Amino acid sequence: MRPIEDIYPLLAKPRKVVITMHQKPDADAMGSALGLFHFLKQLGHTPTVISPTNWADWLKWMPACSGVIDYEFSTEKANAVLDQAEWLFCLDFNVLSRTRHMAQKLRKLTCEKILIDHHQQPESESFTYGISNTGKSSTCEMVYDLIAASGHTGKINQDVAVCLYAGVMSDTGSFRFPAASAAVHRMVAVLKDTGFNHTKIHEDLFDNFLENRLRFFGYVLQTKMEIYYEHNTALIAIPWKDLVRFEIKTGDTEGLVNFPLTIQGIRMAALIIDRDEEVKCSFRSKGDFDVNTFARKYFEGGGHFNAAGGRSSDTLEQTVQRFIQAVKENSSQLQ
Repeated sequence: MRPIEDIYPLLAKPRKVVITMHQKPDADAMGSALGLFHFLKQLGHTPTVISPTNWADWLKWMPACSGVIDYEFSTEKANAVLDQAEWLFCLDFNVLSRTRHMAQKLRKLTCEKILIDHHQQPESESFTYGISNTGKSSTCEMVYDLIAASGHTGKINQDVAVCLYAGVMSDTGSFRFPAASAAVHRMVAVLKDTGFNHTKIHEDLFDNFLENRLRFFGYVLQTKMEIYYEHNTALIAIPWKDLVRFEIKTGDTEGLVNFPLTIQGIRMAALIIDRDEEVKCSFRSKGDFDVNTFARKYFEGGGHFNAAGGRSSDTLEQTVQRFIQAVKENSSQLQ
């Protein structure tokens, strides 16, 4: 994988570009993709954003989100665009399997693949150019760095700015996580100079749900949360029937895993959800417990040091038992 800087002089030549991200994109994935989309359009490129799956309703306010192609819903259309691509930007994921059913198609493409990501252990051999920097707060920060370092800060218009701001705000926990460095705040100052309303963006991301989601959270925290004080760990396990009962849609469980970390002494929280076709896991931690390593070792996953995800082909009950056993094996590190 050649360094990302090698594409800077190549940006002057207009190309057909596809921008994609991980399945079930969050604000950083969608924000970085659309931020890059608006930037490349100004340089004369013909960019198209393709999401491997559908996405949350609370992301649909982002400029040009209505033009994003859902690969699973419009596979034939998406494949036709991919077949014409000269560049493929891969944002906020570093292994092609994170694009779900789209991965096989991406592996076959012969165009230049460009990685921009901040997760650990990238599949570097799959990309022509790229940057993988776990020290960065978000992929949105890295897209901003690309724009600035390539000499195009003047191309940061309000559409670029609101997309990048949404992602960096979300991935830094509204700027409270350690990754919200001085460089992040300098970036935000540049973005804010375009004149957007940051309060409105926060409301669009975090105050934009239906009543059923709040009632679902209350029900789950009351009846599904287990606390293992001897291991300083909390677990929320949710069966498929509860998702159906409360009409939970893509994105509605966002943030739920963080609630148990507000309990004194809890150092790791897990959210394990039966998604019908597979069991999905989310892990969060405080301090020096590495949930990235935990997720990779036990649940075919990975991510960041204090925030990671995984999956399981077992039943919900079997996955929960595997989690409890894994916690016992790591109990000394959780003290």
